[in-house]
Amino acid sequence: MKKILLGLVIGATLLFAFQTCQDDKEDKSILEENSMLIQQEITNVSKLVVTEGHFAEVYNYKDSKELFGPLLRAEKKALVVVNADVTVAYDLGKIDFEIDEATKTVKIKSIPDAEINLNPDFEYYDVTADYLNQFDAADYNKIKKTVKASLMKKVEASALRSNAENRLISELQKFYILTNSMGWRLTYQEQTIESLDGLQVIKP
Repeated sequence: MKKILLGLVIGATLLFAFQTCQDDKEDKSILEENSMLIQQEITNVSKLVVTEGHFAEVYNYKDSKELFGPLLRAEKKALVVVNADVTVAYDLGKIDFEIDEATKTVKIKSIPDAEINLNPDFEYYDVTADYLNQFDAADYNKIKKTVKASLMKKVEASALRSNAENRLISELQKFYILTNSMGWRLTYQEQTIESLDGLQVIKP
């Protein structure tokens, strides 16, 4: 009788141990699958969050060169009209993140800076130059550099960058919804994101 009871106890113990191992394997498999899914979704999320704008600039270019002293000058001038398409973008493929399976946490470490691209179209009008002070490549390069700097100031003073940041937050909401639905935690620079509104703390 004792042998039968001992056998039953040993059998039950082995069955429990086997069942526990199976559960652990299943949990680990689910954890790995979730981790791979999260990483794939982050990788597949929109590569660029883009805001587009259009700016115009009218620039008067003048240059004067002294010849044989201040009494004689050779001048050149041009009226430049510039129409520029501007994009503000975030390359989300460059997000620095880490997946911690042990704590079921997706850690966003940093967001890439915005990429501002200017595509200006230059049109030159009323181009005049004295014989001894002709337009050359240096003049055109100077005009382009000056106009681009002016356009960049206009972009920074506009709502383009803030609109792009809002689009960025909208894209990052996908991370929160995904991790939250799977029982994972989302953090940004060690700060836990508790809600969609909490994403406002994220600044590139």
